[in-house]
Amino acid sequence: MALYILKRFLLMIPTLFGIMLINFIIVQAAPGGPVQQILAKIRGQSLDTDSRIGGTGGDGMNALGDHSMSDPNSSYRGIQGIDPEFIKQLEKQFGFDKPAYERFFIMIKNYLTFDFGKSYFKDAPVVDLVKQKLPVSISLGLWTMLLVYLISIPLGIKKAVRDGSPFDIWTSVVVIIGYAVPSFLFALFLIILFAGGSFWQIFPLRGLFSDNFASLSFFHKITDYFWHITLPITAMVIAGFAKLTLLTKNSFLEEIHKQYVLCARAKGISEKAVLYKHIFRNAMLIVIAGFPAAFIGILFTSSLLIEILFSLDGLGLLGFEAAMSRDYPLMFGTLYMFTLIGMFLHLLGDLSYMFVDPRIDLDQKKG
Repeated sequence: MALYILKRFLLMIPTLFGIMLINFIIVQAAPGGPVQQILAKIRGQSLDTDSRIGGTGGDGMNALGDHSMSDPNSSYRGIQGIDPEFIKQLEKQFGFDKPAYERFFIMIKNYLTFDFGKSYFKDAPVVDLVKQKLPVSISLGLWTMLLVYLISIPLGIKKAVRDGSPFDIWTSVVVIIGYAVPSFLFALFLIILFAGGSFWQIFPLRGLFSDNFASLSFFHKITDYFWHITLPITAMVIAGFAKLTLLTKNSFLEEIHKQYVLCARAKGISEKAVLYKHIFRNAMLIVIAGFPAAFIGILFTSSLLIEILFSLDGLGLLGFEAAMSRDYPLMFGTLYMFTLIGMFLHLLGDLSYMFVDPRIDLDQKKG
């Protein structure tokens, strides 16, 4: 197992480098970089430039006001009336006075020491911003994963055991609806129904805590927290349990019809013992293998629209704002950290195989 872990760690290096390189090339090719974002704001609003660019130096109004010349060789469009020297100051501030390949290798060198720099537009270190938003997303992700697994695995097993029965048919209808309808539509439905939309106002619509959270007793803090996360978690669980339920059912159905199960039944072993002592261990391998991908999907993608709809200031909303504003340090810093987390979770999923089935020898796996 030690050899396998070493191989996976060594494989993480080129994988991480490739992911960062591909995303860097795509982002560089996309229009509307941070300099263009600043210039667009300047031309759209007549405010002091110093307050917008964090002290690049010089008189902001001089940069905007009477200068009618523009650099004919500039790569920025729609910048007539802005001093080319001011644009050069912006390029230097954001590091765009260097070639793209040089910026990339400087970024990778810094990231190796977990130096992710400062956000362009939030004026704070990337690590601090992620630390501020991480508890919200982790809270949503962990509760969602816990409930999804607690619902999906027992339901999938029961559907496999009672395959073709009325129970299997009507629960399949529920599963199909959950699979087909995205989580944000469930969230909108819950808001309309229970958060003061058109019917009842039972649950709050915004945030994870009430305004007076600090003054509440310990018990009331817990109830206030669960009161706030009920609707977001419900929306994510309804949309997330369907795939795992079908995966569990199909995995158990495949094992139920294998020869070793027939032999166990022929020996007089009870159905419960056959199911949980023989079938369960083999059927759960594929379910465990899907845990890292499911967790990453819920934590970093599925929660995005939920965070927006319920005004939850988490990583999903942070990443969306960074992409929209072309905040490159925030974009690439979070991508680097999330990729590392994802690769470690996949490794953890592989190692979990050994705890479920000791017959598996990871050192002997090919590729």
